[in-house]
Amino acid sequence: MLNDIEFVNLFSAELGEDYRKAKSYVKDVPTQALLHVRSFSHKLTSLLAEPKQIRFESPNLYDRIEQLNQRRLIDVKTTRALHKLRADGNRGAHPEKYHLTPEQLQQLSERSIKQLLALVESLFKLVAKQEKPEYYFEDFDSLAGRDLCYRAVMERDPESQYLVGMSLKTRALMQREQELALQESREEAVEERSAASFKQASYWFAQAAVKDLNALFEHGVSLIHGYSGEADVSTGELAIAKAADAGVANAMALLGYFYMVGSEQFNADMLQAEKYLTQAAKLEQSEAMANLGVLYYQQSNLPAAYKFIHRAAQAGYPHAQYHLALMLARGEGCKQDTVMSEYWMAEAAEQGQVDAMLSRAQSMLHDDSALGHDFSQAESYLREVIKYGHSVPAMIELSIALADGILGRIDVVSAAALLKMARERGNEQELAVILPLWDSLAQQIDAVLAVTQSEQERLSLNKAAELLSEPTQ
Repeated sequence: MLNDIEFVNLFSAELGEDYRKAKSYVKDVPTQALLHVRSFSHKLTSLLAEPKQIRFESPNLYDRIEQLNQRRLIDVKTTRALHKLRADGNRGAHPEKYHLTPEQLQQLSERSIKQLLALVESLFKLVAKQEKPEYYFEDFDSLAGRDLCYRAVMERDPESQYLVGMSLKTRALMQREQELALQESREEAVEERSAASFKQASYWFAQAAVKDLNALFEHGVSLIHGYSGEADVSTGELAIAKAADAGVANAMALLGYFYMVGSEQFNADMLQAEKYLTQAAKLEQSEAMANLGVLYYQQSNLPAAYKFIHRAAQAGYPHAQYHLALMLARGEGCKQDTVMSEYWMAEAAEQGQVDAMLSRAQSMLHDDSALGHDFSQAESYLREVIKYGHSVPAMIELSIALADGILGRIDVVSAAALLKMARERGNEQELAVILPLWDSLAQQIDAVLAVTQSEQERLSLNKAAELLSEPTQ
């Protein structure tokens, strides 16, 4: 009987190679696994278009999936499955931006492989022109990671060294995200495991930079951010420029950003910014598309701004999805469309964009006509925004909801703790909102204390009163 890799090879030899690589990286380099999942999805759209000789109007994967759907070459179920794989692939490119832990990233990559396999099953007869054979699924293993390390260390293979560096960098970024979130909730210092991971990543990028252009770009980034301990911004920026001129999409995107805002080595130059961002956008680099949209927005070219922010949003970039929602709500560069605005705001929130999560939570709590009306989801979004965005408005919003019972329960201790945290961090404008709420909650606690007969409730109310009586910084 065929195993799953042989089964996908029978479906398509070219796609079978992407599937094999994606599956082999799941345990040790899940980011790389998810990038191969995205590559598989992109090639699959070409395979599905081939029999009808469809010419795609855009290299953007979102557009390609939608074009196949509009031409009725794929059904709704297949369309959704491809969009799910596209989104998972995007998460693999920047897992730290989605607040994923290493465990969640690995689970995501394992789930994506199985979803990809299910998609192949559903399309097998259509593509292979034969009945689907029986096969069995071989479990994931760690051989690829060990082989990668062997080639990086013993054979000094530049691509392997680069991939080891990327694995370590991804781990470091996620570790740092968790450390920053933990530090906010603790008085004692949190152990910084990320520093060691960054240093190791920096070493491997430096080793591979001479022969691997992607590694040269990452080496430049590591120098700018001081992964090895000390930053060398000038040398880092020049390394990125060299990689950009060699055609590395991520490097062109970052160099375009340098020219857009100005940096140590590069003065602001909008023509150069447009040049590099456009080149990177043609290669589907989502941040480049988003920044190109911002560049045109700043120049008041709203139709062009909408075009590129829309493309970046379709490519799955959360910040672009949030800004697209705002443009649609205002009718900037496009026809005003509140329904699609809510759709893209929900997409951005689902992917962890903090401003979008706050906006969605507020809509869920206060707007009966809003898309989706889930108080538990609203609470979850607010807690995420507080954890990762340290947002004072989110602290105020959640405090009010807990004090007033909007979430289906009253929790004055948590409401007081959140209000105290907000008061310690709030600016002058925010304090003008916080102080009346502070007095109101204190009066509410005193009023209930005067009449309650419940010992448990009295303990909670006293704890809340104690929080509000403590001096703030």
